Amino acid sequence: MLEELILAGGTTVVGSMATDSWLAARGGVTRLFRRRGEDGQSAIEAQLDNNAALVARADDAERVRQTLLPLWLLELESLLDQHPEAADELRELVDEIRERLPAAERTWVQNNVAKDGGQVFAVQGGNVIVHQTLPGQGGGSGAVAG
Repeated sequence: MLEELILAGGTTVVGSMATDSWLAARGGVTRLFRRRGEDGQSAIEAQLDNNAALVARADDAERVRQTLLPLWLLELESLLDQHPEAADELRELVDEIRERLPAAERTWVQNNVAKDGGQVFAVQGGNVIVHQTLPGQGGGSGAVAG
């Protein structure tokens, strides 16, 4: 559950960069990171501003957002490891910012490719439970009984 919150938080932060909801998102993230003290909060503010400027200048803003996402996942994971009580505040911030995001930033795209006999089991916003049997052992594998 915490991993989902971190992912939601990271995607919401980078998704709001260079949008009309950015100032609200920036303020909320800054409040979250106040727990790291004045220097830590100032560092996060500078990082937020630099990252948002990268997105705003980019020809392909979505590519830049995807590149920044792992950084914000790490930042939020580190914050929640040190301050688990911040989880509720992060959850509220995610809900607030998602409501403000333009429709394009509320839609997430996931591309999955399976080739050369590979398999992909993917989901967004849910769970995937896969029960497989080896080929030829029943279970609808397509094996012909002989």
